[in-house]
Amino acid sequence: MNMARSVPTRVGLLFNYDWDASAHHEVLKGLAADDAGFNPISLSGVLRLLTLDLDRYADQMARRGRARNWAAVVSHHELYGTLVAAMIAERLGLAGPNVAAVLACQHKLYARRVLQQVCPQENLRFTAVDARLNESPPESLGLPVYLKPVRATFSMLARGIDGPMAWRDYFANVSADSWLMRRLLAPFEQAIARHLPEAGPSLRFLAEEPVWHPQYNLDGYRDQSGIHLLGVVDAVSYPGTQAFQRWEFPSRLPQTVIARALAVAQRFLAAVGFGQGFFNMEFFYDKVSDRISVIEFNPRLSSQFGDLYRGVLGLNPHAMALAIALGRTGSSVSRQPPTGKVGASLVWRAFARDELPPRPPKGAIAALSREFPGAQLAQFSRVPFSVHRELAWMGSHRYAVVNLVAEDSESLLRQSFRISNLLGWPNAPYAQSLSELALGHGEWLARWR
Repeated sequence: MNMARSVPTRVGLLFNYDWDASAHHEVLKGLAADDAGFNPISLSGVLRLLTLDLDRYADQMARRGRARNWAAVVSHHELYGTLVAAMIAERLGLAGPNVAAVLACQHKLYARRVLQQVCPQENLRFTAVDARLNESPPESLGLPVYLKPVRATFSMLARGIDGPMAWRDYFANVSADSWLMRRLLAPFEQAIARHLPEAGPSLRFLAEEPVWHPQYNLDGYRDQSGIHLLGVVDAVSYPGTQAFQRWEFPSRLPQTVIARALAVAQRFLAAVGFGQGFFNMEFFYDKVSDRISVIEFNPRLSSQFGDLYRGVLGLNPHAMALAIALGRTGSSVSRQPPTGKVGASLVWRAFARDELPPRPPKGAIAALSREFPGAQLAQFSRVPFSVHRELAWMGSHRYAVVNLVAEDSESLLRQSFRISNLLGWPNAPYAQSLSELALGHGEWLARWR
């Protein structure tokens, strides 16, 4: 009798943190996994980025993957994880997005140029700005404009500029951090030069026409059978800011608009030669003019919304991404019974260092798990270096997110208040004005009761 045990299929998970770590923990049944990569948000990770060579690192990880017999490599990490995973998959002959296509999405200026060719009606007017020649705004756009780095993550240094003084202040602040920015972006610069040289340098800025309409996130994927929609999530910002307060699913957009947005994504992804894997497209929609305006493309899943898709649709996008990386289709993953009809990803932020509340009291997180077993809480770094950098580059510090699924929006609101009470935080994700953000928690509850 042959008593040999079957060897489980092994996959490589790169930069597997936060939402990805918890989601992969649930979907790895029957699979073995190797965690690889480092946390680029930590201080030690930032120091490592200062000397990182992506091709050399991908070669190193590919050797490990070959020795460990990886059948797939996956990452949904924004900064470098997705790019490195694509480079490793290419070296090992595994399914994944094309390396040049990943870079085409992440290089915001190059992506704008591609959009101008294939979807000019959905593109914003734009121009490149050299940080060394920034004495005055570009005449081709005038003011106001929206400025952001050609390569950045999570709205880093993205600002609306309404006058010459704001323009000068913006670049004065950028200049103060220019050395660190150059070092953090050096690995991306190397990758662009080697794999997509026609995109040009990424150490520049992109000036765009400002758009102040509701914002949306479209998640989808490409597998052997084509491009498919996962869903669209609606964004709500903190009053008077560009910082996201919460994300809601399902979208309130008409299905006809969602279909048009998916068609835009299909044309762009075809133009850049996107291979197999997940993607998301952020966009504005103006109901009055019926115009879709693309903000950006990301060659990865929006991991933060995985709980919403699982709870409302019964679809597990992390399991689907693993299936696609293994050469299967997204539809090969079984749909599970939904647990609710609506979902929200609630974001707690501080807009100044002295607004950052204390950590939840002892026992609060355990109480949260008991009372809301389906809720997913993610808390983020409170290390002074990280908080200072996030406040300086993004204008706020995201200290926690809670994902909830419920039967209706009213239930979500009630649950958010109860969770705020348990954690000892103001119910900021449902604040109606900036003045309400300053209210104490007891005043919050009294007002809403």
